[in-house]
Amino acid sequence: MKKKFLAISILMGGLSLLGTGNAAVSFDTFVGSTGGSPIGFAYAGNKFVGSNYFNNQLYQTDLNGGNLLPFGAPLPISSGSIGEIYVSSSLGLGGFGSSDARDVFAGSEAAGNVYRFSNDGSSQSLFASGLSGDVRGIAFDPYGEYGFNMLVTTQTGNVYRVDSTGSASLLANVGGDAEGLDFTPQAFGDIPAHTLVVVSEGTGRLTAIASDGSQRDLGLHFGTPEMLSFVPLNLGDSGNPLEGFYAANYPDNVIKADASEFLAYKGDAVITDEGNHHMYHIYWDNAIGAFNTSDIGMFPNQPEDGIFLTAAILTPVPEPETYAMLLSGLGILGFMVRRRRIS
Repeated sequence: MKKKFLAISILMGGLSLLGTGNAAVSFDTFVGSTGGSPIGFAYAGNKFVGSNYFNNQLYQTDLNGGNLLPFGAPLPISSGSIGEIYVSSSLGLGGFGSSDARDVFAGSEAAGNVYRFSNDGSSQSLFASGLSGDVRGIAFDPYGEYGFNMLVTTQTGNVYRVDSTGSASLLANVGGDAEGLDFTPQAFGDIPAHTLVVVSEGTGRLTAIASDGSQRDLGLHFGTPEMLSFVPLNLGDSGNPLEGFYAANYPDNVIKADASEFLAYKGDAVITDEGNHHMYHIYWDNAIGAFNTSDIGMFPNQPEDGIFLTAAILTPVPEPETYAMLLSGLGILGFMVRRRRIS
């Protein structure tokens, strides 16, 4: 069960809060009310879909954070409790639906199941079950290092690889409640590009997990780390106003920070700490030959699930066969016209 914390914070123009001597990340309210206490939040192409604490009914908003409506039917309640619901959406890769109409996936903490919703919420079904230790996080491999599969973390530290049929296999165990997870967009210190990194709320550790299940402790330990995200390399490049960082600000609302707030951190990781409400920048420090961290701000309330929305999500990485078709097409066109690079 989530813990509630009191925090002393310095308000700067509403939702802009200072960290400890560093430039503060500034947040604005994106969804003023979710009809409950927000826990999960995901981008589904033409809408946002979120979840509330101990509430089995998902909600949706438009791309401006308005027009709040129920999404789909309520999830089944297991053993008298629904627990927290983690929400994610497919990238249109690896057989997980279309990038134009992204399916939504919701993980039930209490049941250890993942449910799949059509993009419009008109149909839903049990997708993956038997995930020992309760579902705590969901991410989709955008690079192919893990077969473009879904990766799922659980409360007992299990990390599962789940294919598009819902078949799950255990990849690793990180030794404690594992929640935040993401993939390195480039080499991160001595961690190879496209590696899965998991943060454990139970142990406070960050662990890199290779596709063969081997692990590497990054050597940074936190109190109660909640969310982990790598700052996309093309953050802010598209000019799309949707770009930015979105997070559930428990128990009040959903907040957003503009893409410009994170341009200095491209390729590095950011995490939030549920206990002290701070957000941290994690980077490789050449001076000490190890990973290091700096405090970059503070949430107005308790941080829950957060996502970066950028061109990398708005336009997913093509699968290998798509690349082959693209290169073939470029070869045919090469002698006909001089192509201009489209940014």
